[in-house]
Amino acid sequence: QIPVGTEIRGMNILGLVMFALVLGVALKKLGQEGEDLIRFFNSFNEATMVLVTWIMWYVPIGIMFLVGSKIVEMEDIMLLVTSLGKYIFASILGHVIHGGIILPLIYFAATRQNPYQHPGALCFISPCSVSSSATLPSMIKCIEENNGVDKRIS
Repeated sequence: QIPVGTEIRGMNILGLVMFALVLGVALKKLGQEGEDLIRFFNSFNEATMVLVTWIMWYVPIGIMFLVGSKIVEMEDIMLLVTSLGKYIFASILGHVIHGGIILPLIYFAATRQNPYQHPGALCFISPCSVSSSATLPSMIKCIEENNGVDKRIS
């Protein structure tokens, strides 16, 4: 059975993106009258970035207490420590291989420049590979400060 447009549940992301694009073009077309609303959205964006930064700082504390409560409930702590140690080692090794070898190779293939000579190159390509919106404030700051990208573009 093929679903009809009215039977699909969920948010209309394409419609939302199109509305945002058309609204942005309309505000720019208004000139000085649209600048107030553009400044509002810029301020709202900055406030959201501050909130996300606060959340990024306090979430590890909450996770620490959640994990700590589960550790206290465990019977065989040595099994937990060895399993967790193997997982941490594998995770760090994967990050080193990905961030130190794979991403620089992608950067080199795209730009034909040595990624280890440009100080902001790894700063740019590493956060771009992360899909979480929690990394946006650090990525934007890193791109603007280290790579000299204009704030309007970042």
